[in-house]
Formats: sequence, structure tokens, C-alpha cells
Amino acid sequence: MATDPSGDLVLTPLHGDPRSLNEWLTTFHFTSVVLDPYTNQSSWILPTARRILHAFRGAAVRANFLMTCGPDEAREFLGPLAEEFLVFCDPDRAAVRSLGLSSLPAFVFVRGDGKLAAVAEGWDPAAWRKVAREIATTTAWSYPTIPETGDPSPFEGSPAIG
Repeated sequence: MATDPSGDLVLTPLHGDPRSLNEWLTTFHFTSVVLDPYTNQSSWILPTARRILHAFRGAAVRANFLMTCGPDEAREFLGPLAEEFLVFCDPDRAAVRSLGLSSLPAFVFVRGDGKLAAVAEGWDPAAWRKVAREIATTTAWSYPTIPETGDPSPFEGSPAIG
């Protein structure tokens, strides 16, 4: 079951120094699309995830990919998106465990107070839309249309803990 993550959780970006979640939340809220690059499910949602995260780039939220792999695998899976977005690597899945996720892909929103405000697991467009609305409401921003033409049909995710 999804839970509030530990503020002491250390997140390691592709570019920059590792910092605790509390440090990442100092200025902005935090939203991640959590992907496992070793599964088909995560590849199916990648274009949709890009579109959704891009819609929040100007909002008061750190829109990012959280990858359950090391930096080389993240760069290979994401390609140019690794330079377009903030990307965190979670090869031991400590962040996935801290968030209490059971399946991936997932879309999570952590408010600046460290509380898990919304989460969607697998590709359930209605659940992802709910997360996007929560982000938009919290940040006084607009949210993207979910689903949009070209998005995949709904599917269950793969196990989050490998």
C-alpha cells in the first residue's frame, strides 16, 4: 500500500549530488513517473509520461523520472529524455519501497510537507488523471488531458519490487 515516503530517503539524480527527499522538497513539491526499464509496461507508457511531466514543467513541482536502475541503464532507456527531465536512479528500489509502491509504472505526487498526496499504479488513465488534478490544484496550474489520442490502452503494471 502506498505510504508517505521517508524524508531521509536519499535520491540520486543523473546530474548532481544525492540529497534527501526533505532537501528536494525545500522549494517545490515533487512528482515522479516511476519506471522499470526492464519491463514492457514502462516502455509502453514512456511517450505518455513525457507528455504529462512536460505539462507540469512550469509549475511549482519537480517533475521527474524515477528509474529503478543505474545511471547507464536510465540514459539508455530514456534516450534524450534523460537530458530533458530531472532523472533519479533507484537501483536498489529504496524509493519504491519507501513509497510503498506495488506495481510500475507509477505516477506519484509528494507535497512539500512530505505527504504522499496522490498515487496511481499501472496505467489506469482515470487514476493518472486524478494525480494530475491533485498536482494542478496544489500548484494552481493546469493539467494535461489524460488519456489523449495515442496513449496506450489501460494495463496492469509489473511488480515494483522486481
